[in-house]
Amino acid sequence: MPYDPPPEMQDLSLAEIAGLVAARKLPPVEQWSPAAESDSHMRIAADGRWYHQGGLISRPAMVRLFASVLRREEDGRHALVTPFEKQWIEVEDAPLLAVEVKSEGSGKQRRLAFRLNTDELAVCGADRPLILRGTPEEPRPYLGLWRGLEARIERSVYYDLVELALGDQGDDAADAAGLPIWSDGTCFRLDRIAAA
Repeated sequence: MPYDPPPEMQDLSLAEIAGLVAARKLPPVEQWSPAAESDSHMRIAADGRWYHQGGLISRPAMVRLFASVLRREEDGRHALVTPFEKQWIEVEDAPLLAVEVKSEGSGKQRRLAFRLNTDELAVCGADRPLILRGTPEEPRPYLGLWRGLEARIERSVYYDLVELALGDQGDDAADAAGLPIWSDGTCFRLDRIAAA
């Protein structure tokens, strides 16, 4: 089955992006509880590259396929899950990367959509939160996703978010302290590190 990547984000409205997100058909991995477990001999490096037995998985279609059955378990480990088997996978940081952001609106009316390195799209909001880890000097931003997964927001995309937040500073004097940014009715802070 050939893969047709989604259209470029700049050509889509946020409503169109939200429609694409709602229409995607991910496998019901969260419903599967296979008894068999094994090691996948796979690793996702901190830079988002996937490896199997030390060799780089260079085909984007294979990465998309594996990512479609990936979930994070309650103990924090990641697994590739089918109805018949769970295979553990080493994840150095976050399993996915947020490589592009699109914004519509401003202030409290803003909506943000992200493209992941697997070409999945995610609209940021209460169920897909922005999370800031690290230190104030070295912030590490993430986007919460489905099935307990997260995407690390690439540095250039984080800078785009900071620029948007700074542009909103005049919209609401009460928010002038710090770096709040809104998406889909939820306020996120780009200046507050999440508690560990």
